[in-house]
Amino acid sequence: MASSGIEAEEDPLLGDRTPGNREWDIIETEEHYKSRWISIRILYLTMFFSSVGFSIVIMSIWPYLQKIDQTADASFLGWVIASFSLGQMVASPIFGLWSNYRPRKEPLTVSIFISVAANCLYAYVHVPASHNKYYMLVARGLVGFGAGNVAVIRSYIAGATSLQERTSSMANTSACQALGFILGPVFQTCFALIGEKGVTWDTIKLQINMYTAPVLLGAFLGVLNIILILILLREHRVDDSGRQCKNVNFEEASTDEVQVPQGNIDQVAVVATNVLFFVVLFIFALFETIVTPLTMDMYAWTREQAVLYDGVILAALGVEAVIIFMGIKLLAKKIGERAILLGGLIVVWVGFFILLPWGNQFPKIQWEDLHNNSIPNTTFGEIIITLWKSPREDHNEGPTGCPIEQAWCFYTPMIHLAQFLTSAVLIGIGYPSCNVMSYTLYSKILGPKPQGVYMGWLTASGSAARILGPVFISQLYTSWGPRWAFSLVCGIVVLTILLLVAVYKRLVAFSVRHRRIEE
Repeated sequence: MASSGIEAEEDPLLGDRTPGNREWDIIETEEHYKSRWISIRILYLTMFFSSVGFSIVIMSIWPYLQKIDQTADASFLGWVIASFSLGQMVASPIFGLWSNYRPRKEPLTVSIFISVAANCLYAYVHVPASHNKYYMLVARGLVGFGAGNVAVIRSYIAGATSLQERTSSMANTSACQALGFILGPVFQTCFALIGEKGVTWDTIKLQINMYTAPVLLGAFLGVLNIILILILLREHRVDDSGRQCKNVNFEEASTDEVQVPQGNIDQVAVVATNVLFFVVLFIFALFETIVTPLTMDMYAWTREQAVLYDGVILAALGVEAVIIFMGIKLLAKKIGERAILLGGLIVVWVGFFILLPWGNQFPKIQWEDLHNNSIPNTTFGEIIITLWKSPREDHNEGPTGCPIEQAWCFYTPMIHLAQFLTSAVLIGIGYPSCNVMSYTLYSKILGPKPQGVYMGWLTASGSAARILGPVFISQLYTSWGPRWAFSLVCGIVVLTILLLVAVYKRLVAFSVRHRRIEE
């Protein structure tokens, strides 16, 4: 009998399960069972590290980009952030195809090694004499290319779990991914205390500061991940009832074929869930992207302050998300996944509606071009954040406030700090709820049939969202300001809510739809 810890691992994130119902114990040895779940847990960790690799520098990309290359603007920031997902979109089918014919260790190890090398490149983007912003673009794109192993992770977990385990395993994978996106900035916040100057290793021209330390940590975690995969990951494949099947590098298993269940998948529900998942990731990607430029413009924060304060805010949202993940299991049993998804979208809409600027106070303007870089030390924007001031503020960072190149700075009211914090809390509630619910509903809609192709579509929709979200918000924010940007986001969420209402009755589990079990 497996240990109680392993039994707890099996418990689904969502849905019911009869205690002690382990019918596959008869057809699976304890040794195989433990090895299978150790491998799955290693891939949970790999998914988490991949997500952290995306978000760990979100708060510092913009100030670091401004520091290393003065020609970079907010529009280019969108492309730098989107390059991660573009690389992931390109790499996912490549690694997925590779894993179909070779042991999964190969594409996983190679992909993580690419991410480690890319993180090291990011730490050296300040060295070239020119075109530094393009080196950063390449580095982030390669980190995303390495993150293409998400397709391998999902296909492995789908093939290594029985029907009874699959939905909970996929939901747990989604939870690890979402948690990585949210908690990545926590690590960035810790390194913000190092400051912009940090320390320099002259021999290898390595600067260890608040911008490079996070990626160096990412590289270390990648090396650790490779070691764990090489030592602990084993090839496993089971059929719908949990019986071992023949697989690459696993010849001892039974070769019994999985029976294809009767009934068609509801393609309307599949497409609708992909759209819902796209919007959920689109919204959070654009929110993470715009936080730093928005706070620097509205509150005249320096680069160092923006990294520290925004990191603290997102760290708090990470704690909030953990609480959401803990409570959502009980809530789903009472009201269902669809209701939570609908409620989460409504909460997100309220969050962005609150973020709309109003009032008669305006942000501080950067007058560096007109005043020859001489600005007063005491300004209205600084008075607002007096309690937030860093005692070791670097006054050589340059002018602060809303750049005069953004015409909307002169006529758009500022977003009050209370507005921003309230909005962040609400979005922090809605995003993890919607993320887990959409992914779980998708798994249940697909049912017992092989999910590899469909999961590929879901990965592609998520990657597209993380490409388009940063580009959309950075272009719109730079040209038209927060009022137009957040108004359009509110409109997108409203359309998404209407879509969910329209397909609400179709978002049911495969077995429920074909009346094999009662809902």
